Amino acid sequence: MEEELIRQELGQDADAGAPPKPVCDLSDPRYDICEISGDARAIGVNRTILYVPPTAERGADGQEWAIKDQSRKYLEYIEKVKVKTLSAAESLVAPECTSQHAVPAVVFAMNGLTSNPWHDFSDVIVPLFITARAYDGEVQFLVTDLQPWFVDKYRLILANLSRYDIVDFNKDAGVRCHPRIVVGLRSHRDLGIDPARTPRNYTLLDFRMYIRDIFSLPPDGLGIPYKEANKNASGGVDGGTGKRKPRLMLINRGRNRKFVNIPEISAAVQAAGFEVVVVEPRRDLRLEEFSKAVDSCDVLMGAHGAGLTNFFFLRTDAAMLQVVPWGHMEHSAMIFYGVQAKEMRLRDVEYSITAEESTLYEKYGKDHPAVSDPESIHKQGWQLGMKYYWLEQDIRLNVTRFAPTLHQVLRTLQE
Repeated sequence: MEEELIRQELGQDADAGAPPKPVCDLSDPRYDICEISGDARAIGVNRTILYVPPTAERGADGQEWAIKDQSRKYLEYIEKVKVKTLSAAESLVAPECTSQHAVPAVVFAMNGLTSNPWHDFSDVIVPLFITARAYDGEVQFLVTDLQPWFVDKYRLILANLSRYDIVDFNKDAGVRCHPRIVVGLRSHRDLGIDPARTPRNYTLLDFRMYIRDIFSLPPDGLGIPYKEANKNASGGVDGGTGKRKPRLMLINRGRNRKFVNIPEISAAVQAAGFEVVVVEPRRDLRLEEFSKAVDSCDVLMGAHGAGLTNFFFLRTDAAMLQVVPWGHMEHSAMIFYGVQAKEMRLRDVEYSITAEESTLYEKYGKDHPAVSDPESIHKQGWQLGMKYYWLEQDIRLNVTRFAPTLHQVLRTLQE
């Protein structure tokens, strides 16, 4: 049944007697995908996947595709993988297998925009989950442009999706033969899953539960941490009753869109009734430990940016407090994080800063178009908007204006 679902998703006919369809599907605007079932041979050194058809299906001509095995096929610097259905003549001289494997293989790239946690998940990990999860670990990964840091950082996820050694495909000199090879990663939308397009109707909530299980975080039946800690305590949630306060993790970015008045913000968070933990995530942080730190918090707060991707480690009904920078960035905040938070049964709270809370105000003055008229900047192309609002801007929160949002979060958690 599962094989049939996968075959249906690939657009293949479950009827073995049906005429063969093209091996590759290039119709999706986000990604290209190729699937070979039968005599599939992978040659890593020249990034080639060969399909040797059964004798009765061989034709005078073969078919050939060159695709990018990444979930964002429009990225210019992803090298292509050649996928070829051999003709009758070519099949007779096909390179012999140097190793035979009983499980399917997935060929995909680890480069692209990775090293940013949002892109790590949106471009590789979630698409890999969509593509490979239904195999229950009985699949091998042949990775082009393998990134050792990526393998190390996400080793628990990769090891759960595949029980087999990861192959550095660019350096693989043999001819690997698998009963099935998928080239490329399916991707439904930015950091998202469409359950109607997955073999087992997976959702983003399923993915969050999957991630929590991999990192040995508490089961979903537990409430948010401060409520669990206070179940047997008496009184309110303030510090004078002996009950634990809600814990807020304040993520500060290292370069752009960072908070420039962290001590003042921390004091305001504490004054609102929270315990605060300030962190500045690094690429080399150990997710095994950091996931537990996030799980221990009731609120994850940060400026719109990659650090909020750690919301996968929050518990159901915990809150994500997203600070939206200046520059009409509310839409980006919603489609990149807000929608996902709601789908994963997290509480989504957003605070949009004013022009005066942006360091662009200090740098350029109130009359500069980047400050006074963001729409005019966006109309000139995404590069200019990126320059001002994503790359040049830092945030100086007006803690007086921000205080009602903190109280809103506190009330939300207490519901």
